[in-house]
Amino acid sequence: MNAGILYALATYILWGLFPIYWKQVAYVPAAQLIGHRIFWSFVLLIVIILATRQWGKFRAKLDAKSLKSHGLAALLLSVNWLTYVWAVNNGFIVESSLGYFINPLLSVLLGMIFFKEKLRPIQWIPLGLATIGVLYLSFAYGRLPWIALTLAFSFAFYGLLKKKSTLGSLYGLTLETGIMLIPALAYLAYAASTGEGAFLQIDQRTDYFLMGAGVVTTIPLILFAKAAQRIPLTMIGLMQYIAPTGQFLIGVLLYKEGFSTTQAIGFGIVWTALIFFWIEGWWSRKRRV
Repeated sequence: MNAGILYALATYILWGLFPIYWKQVAYVPAAQLIGHRIFWSFVLLIVIILATRQWGKFRAKLDAKSLKSHGLAALLLSVNWLTYVWAVNNGFIVESSLGYFINPLLSVLLGMIFFKEKLRPIQWIPLGLATIGVLYLSFAYGRLPWIALTLAFSFAFYGLLKKKSTLGSLYGLTLETGIMLIPALAYLAYAASTGEGAFLQIDQRTDYFLMGAGVVTTIPLILFAKAAQRIPLTMIGLMQYIAPTGQFLIGVLLYKEGFSTTQAIGFGIVWTALIFFWIEGWWSRKRRV
């Protein structure tokens, strides 16, 4: 199997399990969680670079173009992280999963616009079904699903920037977390000065989860960047349904979030599209052998 597909598969399984991790520290404000997520991710990435003696190569690749591109990527990533963690810890896991059902459609669209990627004629069928399912779900909410749309658009454009990046997965993510580091530390310092800081103030369990945020963040993002550089953005987009499906099941089955018959119909349409896509892909590969 293509290495890019394996990277993508591992990424989406890990992201599908994310709600469980963040629920463990739901009592910590989302902004603080993101601050620690940025800080510990940056620390871990720098340790990796230093341990593998790549600091010189990393610095040599930094220029104005990469700073501009990854500066925008850092902004998109921080918006995505903050929105997602807040939504999970405030009982919106199901709506968050909707955002990641919408996101692949945007990834497919961006791949076609910016990279001239093409779908096989029959692949338009699952894409059309997925679009119908997402639109149905959006109308079923009876309001603008702002959480879902924020997550979808921020990560779709982040994926586009990673596809065009020349830094590679490790260097790119290190630069992005480095760009976010100063505002993150400033906020954490402010929270600590007002007596609202969580780190070293609650218990060791909380401290471990805050530090562990760097590990659970860094590993899937590196895998995602590797996948984005090895397989078409259209394939990445359609494979992304794995993560929101996992998140949705966790929200409904584990945390007992509400799920109506109307929502079940919409999700069912999307899942049908995903199954169709996998069958078409399997059949296409079999014919080429």
